[in-house]
Amino acid sequence: MKRILVGAALLVLLTSCSITKTVPIKGEVVSCETIKLKSGQTPPLECLGGGAPIAADAIVGPALINVWGTWCAPCKQELPHLADFLQKSDGSVQVIGIAVEEKSQAVVKKFIESNGMTWPVLYDKSGSTRATFGMGVPVTWFIDETGEVVHKKYGPFNSTEEIELAVAKYLGKP
Repeated sequence: MKRILVGAALLVLLTSCSITKTVPIKGEVVSCETIKLKSGQTPPLECLGGGAPIAADAIVGPALINVWGTWCAPCKQELPHLADFLQKSDGSVQVIGIAVEEKSQAVVKKFIESNGMTWPVLYDKSGSTRATFGMGVPVTWFIDETGEVVHKKYGPFNSTEEIELAVAKYLGKP
């Protein structure tokens, strides 16, 4: 009986666990010059990678606007899924970050580079986006080709597949 129990326990351990080696991806502070825009009404935000300041409500999609903070654990957890989605989407959907409630641009830039972020990030120094996006993070807005917000996701994405399904549903993109 002991042998059967030990054998079953070993079988469960061997088949239920896998070891995956994650290779850290170096992030890059990206210019905002590629972001598609229309006329905006909200105060413009600085782009950490250079380029003219951008009003968040001027962004035209298809795009995901992800509001986050370096201090936010759920924001950190969703970063690999956003990075994977961006790579898989091959540019058909823009990913744009807005860093909020940060001490300095230097802190955000260091975070971007050490956490594999490779999309443009706007910097909300004054907290002006609170009126638009609210106070909780992470929050992701789905923006269509006309610049309309078609969906708001509160909380982190838990997988790349979750992002892909939402993009297909709300933006009609595979």
